[in-house]
Amino acid sequence: MTNHSHPSTTTTHSFKDLISMRQAVQSLFLAISLFMGIMFYLFVAQLESGAMPTLERPPGVEAFLPISALISLKYFLFTGVFNTVHPSALVIFLIVCTTALVVRKGFCSWVCPIGLMSDGLAKIHSWLFKRPVHLPTWVDLPLRAIKYTIAGFFVWSVFFKMPLAAVEQFIQSPYNTFADIKMLDFFTNISTTSLCVISVLIILSIIVKNFWCRYLCPYGALLGVISFFSLGKIKRDKNNCIKCGKCETMCPGRISIMENETINSLECSACLRCVDVCPAPNAIGFSLVSGKVPMDQRKIALVIIAAFLTGITTAKATGHWQNGTRIQAYQEHVLQDRMSSQPPMKIPANTDPEKMKRMIERMRQKKN
Repeated sequence: MTNHSHPSTTTTHSFKDLISMRQAVQSLFLAISLFMGIMFYLFVAQLESGAMPTLERPPGVEAFLPISALISLKYFLFTGVFNTVHPSALVIFLIVCTTALVVRKGFCSWVCPIGLMSDGLAKIHSWLFKRPVHLPTWVDLPLRAIKYTIAGFFVWSVFFKMPLAAVEQFIQSPYNTFADIKMLDFFTNISTTSLCVISVLIILSIIVKNFWCRYLCPYGALLGVISFFSLGKIKRDKNNCIKCGKCETMCPGRISIMENETINSLECSACLRCVDVCPAPNAIGFSLVSGKVPMDQRKIALVIIAAFLTGITTAKATGHWQNGTRIQAYQEHVLQDRMSSQPPMKIPANTDPEKMKRMIERMRQKKN
C-alpha cells in the first residue's frame, strides 16, 4: 500500500487543531440554525399578533422536518413533481444524503447540532469517569439495532406501504403544511413528559457517550446505510501500524480499526479523530476512491460547506427553496389554533340568542 493512500497522517495539525476546525464548522451551522429559529419565532409571533408579518419565514427551518422530506422524496420520484409545501426540507435532505456518499456520516460530526451537544456531554462524561463507560456487547448490539429499526420503519412505511394518493393527501394536509409551526410550539411550549424524556436522554448521554447518536437516531442510521456506498473510507496500513490502540480509544463510534485495513463501518462519521491521534506516520488516513484522493479535515469541511452552498443556491435559482403556502393561510391557522386552545366561553342562560348572533356578526365584520 503506497503512502499517498494515507493522506492525513503527515499533517502538522495537532489534535486540538482538528477539534477546533470541526467544532468551528459545527458552530457555524449551529449559529445558522439558531438564527433561523429566532427569525421563525419572530415570524410566528407577528402572525399571532394578528398583524401582517414584516419578517420573512426562513425556509431553512424545514431542515427539522425529515419525515416531510422523506414523503416529498417519494412524491418526487414517482411523479417528477417537486412539491411546494416544504420544498427546502427535501433540498436539505438530498444535500445531506449526497454528502454521505462522499464523506460518510460527516453530517453527524460536522453539521448536526445534536452531534455538537453530544460532544459536550461526552466531555462531562470524561470529567466524571476515569475510564469510559461502555455497555457490554450483549446490551450494545440490540440497542444499536433500535435506530436502524426506526429508520427502516419510516422508509418501509413511506416507500412500500403508503399509496401515492395518500402521499399527496399528506403533503397537502394541514398537519404537514403547518408542521413547522407545530415544531416550534413543541420547543416553546414543551410538555412535562417531553422535558422528562429529553432530561433522561441527556443523563444517559453523560453516562454512555453518544447515547442518542449510537442507539436511537434514525437520521444517523439512514446516513450510515447510505455511507456504506461512500467514496470516502478510512484506510489503515498494517505495515506502518504500531497497534497502540489510540485510534480505537479516540473513536466515538467505537469502531474496531486495528482489525481491518479498510474501514467501512456504518458508525464512521469522518470526524478524523483516529487519523490525527495516530503517532505512526502513514499508518492511517481518510481518502476517496480507494486512496486515490487524499482527504484531510480542511477538505472535508470544504466538501460539506460547498455541498450546502451549491444545493441551496441551485434550489433558489430553480424556485425550489421558498414554500408556496400563503401568509394568509398561516394567519388563519395560527388564529384557529389559538382559539381552539382557549377554554370555551360560558354564555349566561338568560342571554338573548338573537342579540348574540348580531354580536358575532359584528365581530366577523370587524375582523374582515
